Amino acid sequence: MTLNRRHFLRTAAVASAASLGASRTWGAGHGKPKVVIVGGGAGGATAARYIAKDSKGEVDVTLVEPTRTYYTCFFSNLYIGGFRSIESIGHTYGKLAAEYGINVVHDWAVGVDRDAKTVTLAGGSVLNYDKLILSPGIDFVDGAVAGWDVTSQNAMPHAYKAGSQSQLLKAQIESMPQGGTFAMVAPPNPYRCPPGPYERVSMVAHYLKENNPTAKIIVADPKPKFSKMALFQEGWANHYDGMIDWIGPDFGGGDVSVNADSMEVTIDGEVTKVDACNVIPAMKAGRICELAGITEGNWAPVSGHTMESRVDPNIHVLGDATNQGDMPKSGFSANSQAKVAAMAVRGALTGSKVFPAKFSNTCWSLIETEDGIKVGASYQATDEKIAKVDGFISATGESAELRAQTYEESVGWYAGITSDMFG
Repeated sequence: MTLNRRHFLRTAAVASAASLGASRTWGAGHGKPKVVIVGGGAGGATAARYIAKDSKGEVDVTLVEPTRTYYTCFFSNLYIGGFRSIESIGHTYGKLAAEYGINVVHDWAVGVDRDAKTVTLAGGSVLNYDKLILSPGIDFVDGAVAGWDVTSQNAMPHAYKAGSQSQLLKAQIESMPQGGTFAMVAPPNPYRCPPGPYERVSMVAHYLKENNPTAKIIVADPKPKFSKMALFQEGWANHYDGMIDWIGPDFGGGDVSVNADSMEVTIDGEVTKVDACNVIPAMKAGRICELAGITEGNWAPVSGHTMESRVDPNIHVLGDATNQGDMPKSGFSANSQAKVAAMAVRGALTGSKVFPAKFSNTCWSLIETEDGIKVGASYQATDEKIAKVDGFISATGESAELRAQTYEESVGWYAGITSDMFG
């Protein structure tokens, strides 16, 4: 499967056109139906744009996002590795407001009253909604890594919410002494962007190979295997032989504590002094899902047919925050789910035609310069979950030409999806 910016946008346009149908006017006296969307990433920004664009002004869309510049978590590892600038992964909301009439509110959503159908913002405003879409991404499970909490994130960054955390981690890697040690504490399943930590290891190794070749990388991992494991391990052996020490649960990777004050990592009782440390804790749905009372455990269960919350039919949940079935927690997944939700919401509010839900995902990773790999699948909604239909993955031993093509494909996809999100 080859995907570039033009193909991605053409596919998106076809999906959008397919969702258009005969519409009706919202009931007399009600004015325009109101949709509030919380979270301006791959799920929320896409949903806002598609509802506004396809409803042709029939729906009042408000997008709540605290940051004025949104940095994508996907491709942030390439910034850490020196392949992208921080500016290239930052995006603003001006086109959504100017071209699509979306009311973009830069504030935090701090409460949802499901009975009154209102969202309360930190600044004191209260927004009414007919349909609410929550796409808040992830937060972290308290106490997931012994010795670490969010007050430790300056000393031991997670960099799993891109932007300043990404810049901080990159700066710490660049400041490592020659021959120093970088440590990563990898997260348990499920977590945002399954290949993400291991692409990050590759990008850190790329930087160190060029600038600090005697440095070492330790990865403490509670999982016995991870996405694209054979591909990453092949790449690490080929490009960074002897630099990366991956420690799985059989050797103590699940028995980890950290001390941010002394910059120490303890793995299975053995204390190691480190110079930079990336702690990626266990994850859960963004806080607003808990405040709305729509989570079960750490995630928000949804129907794959519409991305509708299984707790409240007037709330749809997208992306990383969901418990939806077989799809990974990736930007591509959130974008795909957003189009299904947008179609369902617009259908409910305007009477436009709704087609059966279909989903797709691809996750690309860069191991070394032009050494790109990918994994992906297509999915369909069942009454129980979003179910995988078929899939594909890069093979070990692929030619350098194919790997370079895979990397270029990912660059084209990034341009396409960010255009699809932000206009």
